[in-house]
Amino acid sequence: MKIIFFSAKPYDKLFFNRFNESHGFEIEYHETHLGPHIVNIVENAEAVCVFVNDKLTAPVIDTLAAKGVTIIALRCAGFNNVDLEAAKQHGIAVCRVPAYSPEAVAEHAVAMLQTINRKTHKAYNRVREQNFALKGLLGFNLHGKTVGVIGTGKIGKAFANIMLGFGCKVLAYDLFPDSSLKEKGIEYLPLEELLKSSDIISLHCPLTKDNHYLVNGTTLELMKPGVVIINTSRGGLINTADIIEGLKSKQVGALCIDVYEQEEKLFFRDLSSNIIDDDNIKRLMSFPNVLITAHQAFFTEEALSEIAQVTLDSIARLNQQNMPEGDVVMLT
Repeated sequence: MKIIFFSAKPYDKLFFNRFNESHGFEIEYHETHLGPHIVNIVENAEAVCVFVNDKLTAPVIDTLAAKGVTIIALRCAGFNNVDLEAAKQHGIAVCRVPAYSPEAVAEHAVAMLQTINRKTHKAYNRVREQNFALKGLLGFNLHGKTVGVIGTGKIGKAFANIMLGFGCKVLAYDLFPDSSLKEKGIEYLPLEELLKSSDIISLHCPLTKDNHYLVNGTTLELMKPGVVIINTSRGGLINTADIIEGLKSKQVGALCIDVYEQEEKLFFRDLSSNIIDDDNIKRLMSFPNVLITAHQAFFTEEALSEIAQVTLDSIARLNQQNMPEGDVVMLT
């Protein structure tokens, strides 16, 4: 069986080659993202393996189907970049990795929070320049703060548990509350009440049509002045123009993002010698109270191992099944 990988980086090749030894798939790697510009290179492959910034629109899926592709494997949890209806119409199975080391993403969210709060990134650079002054490095205790967690799936749950360990009061919003978190004293509230009550808000939900731009001018007005916002989920959860206005007005005290709504043009690339023409990301980078990482939260040894194993195992399982025509399988 042949699998064509898109958006493949050296670390993808390292981990997938390692775990492919037990499967023996023929793998072809391409660093470019999948989209209309490149889909025609797919030849003699039963599966494609894609990542967060690949665009599997209806026309792309039409072409994949015409070329005999029967499996789309996402090596990530989110699937908002795939036209599932188009896949269903062609009988293409879709699988993903719904839970790869949720602690990896949760711990990164906490690391970003502590960095922007205690300004360790600035302190590191100062000390290297023999500047040992503390002016401008003032932070606040996390202990006793109210933390709102939007989305309490496996990642949100891991983040909430860490915040409990810091001695925070944790509030949560999810369409499907987790009883084990309730038993630990975490209170589920309507979204509006959570926004009004939280000192820190962390987003841990998939991107859907219903929550696109969940953080916008209207919801920002509901939040406490000086609120800290963390997003390690999907860039489209935050309206970038509105968050910039919130930062300028000081309604937003700090922003930590590992995702960005236009990240496919930027992230996973070395653009150090390029001129970036995205004015919004440049504006965000100019704020001293904004911390940006380039979709790094998943990037741990444990997570990459699990992503490779689960993806290849899912492809093998789907390849052994006779898929009903017109059916989409979403492995969870």
